[in-house]
Parts: sequence; C-alpha cells; structure tokens
Amino acid sequence: MRVCVIGAGSIGGFVAARMASAGDEVTVLARGATLAAIRAHGIRLESADGNIQSVTVRAVARLADAGPQDVIILAVKAHQVVDVVDELPAAMHADTVIIPMQNGVPWWYFQRYGGAHDGHVVESVDPGGRLLRQIDPRRIVGCVVYPACELIGPGHVRHVEGERFPLGELDGQSTERVANLSALFVRAGFKSPVLDAIRNEIWLKLWGNLSFNPISALAHATLADICAFPLSRELAANMMREAQTIATQLGASFRVSLERRLEGAAKVGHHKTSMLQDVESGRDPEIDALVGSVIELGKITATPTPYLETVYALMKLLGNRIATEQISIRAQPKQASAAPLMSSAMPPLSRQAQPHAA
Repeated sequence: MRVCVIGAGSIGGFVAARMASAGDEVTVLARGATLAAIRAHGIRLESADGNIQSVTVRAVARLADAGPQDVIILAVKAHQVVDVVDELPAAMHADTVIIPMQNGVPWWYFQRYGGAHDGHVVESVDPGGRLLRQIDPRRIVGCVVYPACELIGPGHVRHVEGERFPLGELDGQSTERVANLSALFVRAGFKSPVLDAIRNEIWLKLWGNLSFNPISALAHATLADICAFPLSRELAANMMREAQTIATQLGASFRVSLERRLEGAAKVGHHKTSMLQDVESGRDPEIDALVGSVIELGKITATPTPYLETVYALMKLLGNRIATEQISIRAQPKQASAAPLMSSAMPPLSRQAQPHAA
C-alpha cells in the first residue's frame, strides 16, 4: 500500500518508520532539518530501552513530488492542517483515504454525524470551515492516537509506550476499506481495532489530553507528577467532569470511569506530554484543539466550563509569550551556591524563559 505521512514529528515519524519496516511503500512530507536528516540516514526510531534502528523512507518537501497515494496520514498538529490542505489533491486519486491523527476535537467531528448538529463547523479548529470545504468527509477515516513518543531531534523519535490506533468510519459503518486500513496498521505491529463509534474513543483520549497536557505545560510536570499531587489531580478531575457532561450531551459515552482514566495516566509514569514538549521547544501549543474546542462545544450544549476556561486562559497567555517573545521555557535545576544564601538574597529561578532559535 502506498502511504504518505504528512509530518515527521514524534507520531508521524513513529508511524512512518513502523510501516516502512513492515514493507509498505512509505513517503514522508518533511521540511528543513527534518527533511535533511531523513534523507541522510532515514528515520531513527528509538525504543524505550534505548535500542535505535534507522529506517529508510522516501522524503519529499512537496506533496506534488510524492505522487498518488492510497493513504494520506495527517500527522501534523491540529493548527497545522490548514498549511497543507491546498497540497492534498496533488497526492490523491479517486479512492485515496485520509487519516487525520490530530489530538482534540477534530474539524470533522460533526461530519457524517446525523442529528441536530450534523455539518456544524467547529470554529476553534476550523475557522470559517475551510477544512470542511476542501476535504471531502467521505475520504476520512477517524483515528485515535494512543502511543506516547518524544522527538529527540530531527528525524529521531523515541517511542515511550503504547501501540493502539483505533480506527472507524465517521458514520459508524463497517466497510472493506476500514478493515484494510486496520490490517495496514496491524502489519506494522500496532493494535488497530475497528470501532463503530469512533467519537466515543476520541472523547476517551481527549479526556486526558484536555487536562493533563495544559496542566503539565503550566506546571512543568509529568503525568506521574500530576496524578500524585492531590491538588493537580483534583484539577484534572474537575476539567474531565466538565468535558464528560458535554460529551454526554452530544450522545457520547465513556467505557471507563474517570478514576480509571486517571490511574491509566499515572501508570505512564514520568512522561512529558506533547504540550510540555512544545513549551520547552518554543513551539505553538495546540491549546485550541484540546481545550478551546471543548469550551466551544460547551457553549453549544449550554454546559458551564469554569475549570476549562481558567486553564485555557493561562495556556493562551503562555502561548502568546512564546510566540511574541520567541522564547522556550524549560525547568532547570538550581545551581549550587558556593556561599551560604543570605536571607535578603533573591533565590535563583528554577524555571527560566530562554530565547529559542528562529
């Protein structure tokens, strides 16, 4: 199967390397240092135990150079999809399937949905409905991304844990194409069940993303830190309760309890969320897809969201600082002082805002 992965970051690089290793014809769309690195030595995929393999994949800077693809995997962040949407037709044939791998509420959430909100545009992730107009929802197969990965450097991905990529048609039908896509993922060593209610699974994943990601970015904490500290654990739980009310109003259901979802996050351990990694690298955090969109759906369902709105405001402020001041923010250990610290002295900051390279 000819597969094009758009975006060779942590998840995109992971998926591309696994599928290429399984023998599928994989092309990645990459730019700058990432493109150069992949062309030079392939994608370097590092396992949790430190074992590294280099996987050769074709890398292009323009989708027009990829040629027609059977599957296009959108592995860029939610706010970056609009940057590639104009290029998509150059890599499509009549039956090309598009698999979006964005976290949060997807732009296609209400497409092929049925009911009162069918066709509604989620402005937080698709301002003005541009993606809806340019991507035929009949081409889309929903996907939920569970693996945790870290981008060590250009073209170098570390897999932390997780193998699941559930798939599902937007209208819940069981089709031959979704079965073939599941087989594609399974061939690459993933767990990829076909679900008849993919939106339920989106909410289950989002349940953690909308709480743990911004809390981790604001507090520079890992999942284990957040779940072990009573105040942050309760904050996450309150954000999740607001989201659960919204999801239920929209007809979604949760197959696990809130407490079990919290425990699942704790078991991941000292993993930095993608949003914390973005803050540390000076990248724009995807707060609108993870939290802003849920607040928007709260307004649709007349659900109060005070906890979500508070954390959203703080993350938007942090994101604005990163963008306007061109900084990255990373927690650093205090430097040991050669002399005793005087009571009137200002202690050194353990977290410093550092300019990042443009």
